Amino acid sequence: MSKFKQGRYSGYLKPFSYLVDLSIINGTLFLFDINITTLYFFSLYISVLWVVISFRNNFYEVQRYSKIVQVITLILTQMMFFALILYAFIGVFKQPNISRLALGQYLLCISAEITFFKFLIFYLLNRYRAALGGNLRRVVVIGDTDKTRQLINIFNKRLEFGYQFKKQFIIKDDNFSLQNCIKYIVEDNIDEIYASIAELSNKQINKLIDFADNNLKELKFIPDNKDIYAKKLKYEYYDYVPVISLRDIPLKVPFNKFIKRLFDILFSSAVIIFLLSWLTPLLAILIKLESKGPVFFKQARNGFNYKEFDCYKFRSMMPNKDAHLFQATKGDQRITKVGKFLRKTSIDELPQFFNVLFGDMSVVGPRPHMVSHTNMYAESVDKFMVRHFVKPGITGLAQVSGFRGEVETDKDIINRVKYDIFYIENWSLLLDIKIAIQTFANAVKGEEKAY
Repeated sequence: MSKFKQGRYSGYLKPFSYLVDLSIINGTLFLFDINITTLYFFSLYISVLWVVISFRNNFYEVQRYSKIVQVITLILTQMMFFALILYAFIGVFKQPNISRLALGQYLLCISAEITFFKFLIFYLLNRYRAALGGNLRRVVVIGDTDKTRQLINIFNKRLEFGYQFKKQFIIKDDNFSLQNCIKYIVEDNIDEIYASIAELSNKQINKLIDFADNNLKELKFIPDNKDIYAKKLKYEYYDYVPVISLRDIPLKVPFNKFIKRLFDILFSSAVIIFLLSWLTPLLAILIKLESKGPVFFKQARNGFNYKEFDCYKFRSMMPNKDAHLFQATKGDQRITKVGKFLRKTSIDELPQFFNVLFGDMSVVGPRPHMVSHTNMYAESVDKFMVRHFVKPGITGLAQVSGFRGEVETDKDIINRVKYDIFYIENWSLLLDIKIAIQTFANAVKGEEKAY
């Protein structure tokens, strides 16, 4: 066995990353006049807690197949916790003379430095694997299904992942023997084994597990085509009994819920103060000049846990009794001239930032439907109700992916639900920010279904 087990990093890389980051957060202290009276104690304080929150956030657990968005999320989470630690020092250790401004400048500086170093290592490792063939993991695949063939294709094409595909064992072959697989794995010093669950018996699976455990080999299973394995599963223990949950919702985690609510409050407050404060009176005059009726349109929608709330918009139609029953369609005669502009630019949706501030909605989430439509889709569209596990949003992943506005075919609502469920199961603050930016860009350039 080699001195260091081959893996994501060499044996020295993770300790080296810790050392560089700790050097950055301590060395940068001397560049700012923070006015700390107990400098050495402060240095010890931030160093110890940096390591603690790194363990908590898995900050140094970047996989070779990790996406850039996952690395950015790790950095944002780490620096958010570190910011709390920095400013907590003032109150906990009674240091009123510390410069808050200088502390903030120090935080921004180390954030930039650590981000640069993190991505530098990430890039260099990818280049090292792809161009020089280093830091490789030798792998075999057991089984022959669509999924195993796709995986082999990834191993061969994504060289930056650093997987060296050595051999595929086809279980359905007459001369297949698990013992021969194991013999090959040992003799060729294979690092990781990927096996198809669909084609192996329980006895074979247990034999592979025992072999991998006893020989320090990483064993990973490829799910078959059964729907349950395509879901994002959560594995838990009730005492000693393993239990699998079919859906893990990140926004059920209190910290994630707090971060999203903080983002909603700050974002909606900014829009209300800097945009709606002066835009609302102007639009009110234009709306009133063209047609009689209220400036705002109020409509019942279903939100979190299916609870009804009043959703607000700038009125874009002539007052009519069918507004709560029928969606706007292309060329809808109910839409006013001012309303056509408001809907085309999505300005009519802006009052919903008050819904966000009040807590009924979120900036980003599944778009809420009219109550009558929600009741209809709940009966006809599979998994439609999953959308109500989180707060509805002003915009959402489905909307920026091309599924906004009028539901013309079953495909529209089915795809909308698929995107919404993906968002619910894969939420992150970075994803919210990305969707918000993309929504703004789409509003500026205009959208075909914005009518």
